[in-house]
Amino acid sequence: MPRPYRIQEPELTYHIVSQCIEWRDMMEDEYFKECFLEVLRASKQKYDYKLISYCIMPNHIHLVIHTTKTGPCISRIVQYIKARFAEMYNRIAGRTGPFWNGRYKDIIVQFAKDAIHYLLWLIWYLAFNPVRKRICTNPLNYQYSSIRAYVVEEADVGVPIDHHDFFLKLGSTFKERVKNFLRYEEMYRKRHAIFDWV
Repeated sequence: MPRPYRIQEPELTYHIVSQCIEWRDMMEDEYFKECFLEVLRASKQKYDYKLISYCIMPNHIHLVIHTTKTGPCISRIVQYIKARFAEMYNRIAGRTGPFWNGRYKDIIVQFAKDAIHYLLWLIWYLAFNPVRKRICTNPLNYQYSSIRAYVVEEADVGVPIDHHDFFLKLGSTFKERVKNFLRYEEMYRKRHAIFDWV
């Protein structure tokens, strides 16, 4: 059966998910999470794209990437990130073979019924991933997530984050945007879900 066709267009926002082989906790060690951040930084230097959000978990990663008019397609960006990290991991760990569990999954934010709410909810969904997995109790305390870039001005989250236009529309100042953005956290905590998640 042929693989499903990927929509690859400029100026689209993609939620990317990719799992480690056999869902193993291959990135449980903080050292490898730091290595993944290093690869993300290298990818930002190599390619023109916007990194909206990320979360590195022990057995999978989440990326929210916005492609640009002049930059490469989403597949090239993700392929570079995954291949570069797999090579680095295998070299350090002294192993061979695949690191990732097949193709990445992607959802295009702009195709949602209400794309603005979808994205703002999605950023909190990623942020609460380590909370759901009982790694921490407060998403702001998880070091390998970009959520602090959306609530603390000029926060250092390991790799430069590009605030999405949907976030920028929340207010004329960062403080005003954060105030409105935190309403989505409140909705998440109260389980007032706007969308159904699989």
